[in-house]
Amino acid sequence: MICLDTHITEMIDDFFFENQNLLLNYLEINSVIKEVSGIHHFFDSQKETSELLLKMRSNSAILCKESRREYGDFQTNPTLACQVLEYVLKQDESIEFVLEPTCGKGNFLLACIAQFKKLKKVVGVEIHQSYVWETKFRILRHFLSHPISQKPEIEIVHQSAFAFDYLALANSTKNLKTLVIGNPPWMTNSELGSMDSKNLPNKSNFKKHSGLDALTGKGNFDIGESIAHTMLQCFDQHNGFFAFLMKNSVVKNLIHDQKTNRFRIGNPQKFKIDAKKEFQVSVNASLFFSRFNAEPAQTCTEFDFYSREWITTFGWYKRKFVNSIGDYKKSRKIEGTSPFIWRSGVKHDCSKVMELYPSNGKFKNALGEEISIEHELTYGLLKSSDLKTEKTNSFRKIIIITQKIIGQETAYIKDQFPLTYQYLDSHKEFFEKRKSCIYKYKPNFSIFGIGDYSFSKYKVAISGLYKSTHFTLVTPATNKPIMLDDTCYFIGFDDLKMAEIVHYLMNSELVQKFLQAIIFSDAKRPITKNILMRIDFEKAFEKADFQKAIKRIKGLEIEDWQAFGKMVTKEVPETMMLF
Repeated sequence: MICLDTHITEMIDDFFFENQNLLLNYLEINSVIKEVSGIHHFFDSQKETSELLLKMRSNSAILCKESRREYGDFQTNPTLACQVLEYVLKQDESIEFVLEPTCGKGNFLLACIAQFKKLKKVVGVEIHQSYVWETKFRILRHFLSHPISQKPEIEIVHQSAFAFDYLALANSTKNLKTLVIGNPPWMTNSELGSMDSKNLPNKSNFKKHSGLDALTGKGNFDIGESIAHTMLQCFDQHNGFFAFLMKNSVVKNLIHDQKTNRFRIGNPQKFKIDAKKEFQVSVNASLFFSRFNAEPAQTCTEFDFYSREWITTFGWYKRKFVNSIGDYKKSRKIEGTSPFIWRSGVKHDCSKVMELYPSNGKFKNALGEEISIEHELTYGLLKSSDLKTEKTNSFRKIIIITQKIIGQETAYIKDQFPLTYQYLDSHKEFFEKRKSCIYKYKPNFSIFGIGDYSFSKYKVAISGLYKSTHFTLVTPATNKPIMLDDTCYFIGFDDLKMAEIVHYLMNSELVQKFLQAIIFSDAKRPITKNILMRIDFEKAFEKADFQKAIKRIKGLEIEDWQAFGKMVTKEVPETMMLF
């Protein structure tokens, strides 16, 4: 039978049928349910018991369907819930108090009730009303099937996780051995806000960013991180454990912020799970487990959830936040500041018009149009997916480069390259639809990420999107430099041997180990300019071996090697900043 937006099993149906007279007074039926299962306030009003009674007598069935995406809803399956509890049990079997701030359908709570023998109190908070009922009915069914004399005090509260008074609960349970467990929403505040969701914390600068950071991407945060932060704030002085299923990025942020938060959590552990298998979603996620009331830890050990095999230990080491403390210890000798400025490639946000394919001496765009334009403003283009080889001077796509520096007037195109201008102007609506504010009040057909460095003959480049730390040497095609798009980072040179030496150093064992130590590969963009700027080429060059280099770089002379050494060991002149 469907009632109160959830399915009632035959056993539950029989229980209420036998006690249907008590449904006429919700306080009386609540008293019986509390005695049977320990659940406090099963029904909140007479209206709810009357609905149940009406459904029982009419045997009607109404199923309420709501969108689950608003809640970032990825329910923990019973098998995974039990596997998590098995690990907790190995640490301590004497848990007395369990809290789940987003309890969903109650799989974690049911597993805790079934396995912890010394439970005194259980609290579940859930925003979705039908899940609240389903959890209550499932707990009632459990105790009807497994009657015991001593039952924990159980409260399943219909409320947003952000409205519940956790501090009061923490104060009333501070003497109980505690387990805070859960699987909070896997969505960000901006994602939920765009859907006008009510499942959000109060508007606040959660991470206390200042100025521009608070207005841009850094002001965005994960809902699960906000809930975890609240749990640690309220319960970190309890004796017990914290166990949350969360996105890997959230676990990383929690450990990173320990530098300032200093929550009393000890021996943090991250167990990577297969979210595709467990939740049918392509998300990098883990179980984050830690002990409360311990010396604040600033590192975390990562394992595979299923095999328990060690993967890495990440966190803070000598004021640096790194992905692999072991690799960083071996390679940190090249930590510093790059004398060369790493640049990102060209950004235009208008690929249907600006990116072309060669076609019978002409060009074809993504709209399927064959066009004829002057070649002067066209350049080969490489994207992240093209940077897989050691060296390349070939390309699949062509890009129209309308400016040589950001903000340059583009009126010259009409006079000097009329065919190109006619083509661009006939597709002006595509440029006008670009949403980024960087194009606002700029000349027609403006691009971004362009400068003298873009026209360097030779480039050492890497994708910012992939886990690979492989670098590709990009050389000119038909005497014109090849451009890169804005998913790539590069250093440009006009001297081939200087570019080859940088390419050699970047792919050397020492630099690769350093990058793997500091890069979190499951980040949305693993490789960033800030990461690359941490490589001190002077130190990397000092550790390099000329004899090994000449085996990799054809025609390398000692004069070239020494010239590069001088270039990176002295203060880089302002003109070098162009490259």
